[in-house]
Amino acid sequence: MAEELADQPDKMADSQGAEYVFTEEQGQLRAAVRRFCADHIDETAVRAQMASEPRFDPKVWARLGSELGVLGMSVPESHGGAGGTLVDQAVAVEQLGAALACGPLFGTVYLAIPALVASSQPGDLLAPLIEGIRTAAFAVPDAGGDFDADAVTVEAIPTDQGWTLTGTVQRVVDAGAADVVLVAAAGPDGLGLYAIEADNIGVQRIPLTTLDLTRPQATVGLFHAPARLVAGPAEAERVITHALQIGAALLAVEQVGAAQHLLDLTVDYAKNRLQFGRPIGSFQAVKHRLADDLVALEHARSTAYHAVWALTDGSDDPALAVSIAQATCSEALVRVATDTIQVHGGIGFTWEHQAHLYYKRAYTDAALLGSAEAHRARVAELVLDVAPRKDAPRVATGMPS
Repeated sequence: MAEELADQPDKMADSQGAEYVFTEEQGQLRAAVRRFCADHIDETAVRAQMASEPRFDPKVWARLGSELGVLGMSVPESHGGAGGTLVDQAVAVEQLGAALACGPLFGTVYLAIPALVASSQPGDLLAPLIEGIRTAAFAVPDAGGDFDADAVTVEAIPTDQGWTLTGTVQRVVDAGAADVVLVAAAGPDGLGLYAIEADNIGVQRIPLTTLDLTRPQATVGLFHAPARLVAGPAEAERVITHALQIGAALLAVEQVGAAQHLLDLTVDYAKNRLQFGRPIGSFQAVKHRLADDLVALEHARSTAYHAVWALTDGSDDPALAVSIAQATCSEALVRVATDTIQVHGGIGFTWEHQAHLYYKRAYTDAALLGSAEAHRARVAELVLDVAPRKDAPRVATGMPS
């Protein structure tokens, strides 16, 4: 069973039975990223980066951009990217999720790069992010993964030199070490998306203590901070919504990668750990638990890649597909991470075992861009025309308020 789980499937079917086939090139990409992670992003490296500042290795990050090209895999060549599809990007992200890769994937790859690609004024911001030279964060409030314009508290003020931003954004993932931060702000003509240099005068970043040390957060305070307009009122909502949908789909794929790694790890342990003279995997209580985890994982993988395909070719309503994926994948990773600790028994609770690292990532990811409950509510709203609860909690920059 462990051998069967080690390699990702070459094809899948969606809920309507349509079959999606990974190309040979995507298989080669998967293998290349997996080898890179084995060589440079193993457990020892992850633990070292968790205790460092910044919380990632800039040299490894730069190699992901320049050598493998995975940071801008789906960015058109005209914008300096690899010219691949979002499916290509997802294939790479799944392997990075399996390795629990440290680095500003969430802020840079999932959100900032898609926003800049969708905007009409990316300027010179995009190329350094794609090449891994610079990193970014996305300071935009969302309610269950959907852009929450009412929660924007940053004010944009026009000046002779451009714009300045004033306000505070709470719990911004990857902001602590970001070189540039994309901020949603209210200007005199409406909401816009602006870019600020994080080390400018007028920008204050307060690091926060987080559950998952591989995914740091910070509160960003802006005090007349110089800014440049990335997307004006006419396109800001479209650009932000696009970025949040891409980000949620890629986050779902990351969760699939992490769950796959944990299930492989647990199956191998169950085959080799002896109890009463027999492998614990031969006991019904264990084998049934792992079988249920496999079903949950395959369901999650199908929904995650269906969301990616829906965003790629418009084969389905992207908002609906993304919410289904997030609701499914968040629960699947939390379930598999919990069962990993249970099956490993006493050793699974220890600091020395990697299970707790993935367990913390599972619960952190489940709160980013909307919880499973929030996305199920959106599915009901979209499919059944059920009005959303007026007392539903708001989420700022991906984390619960």
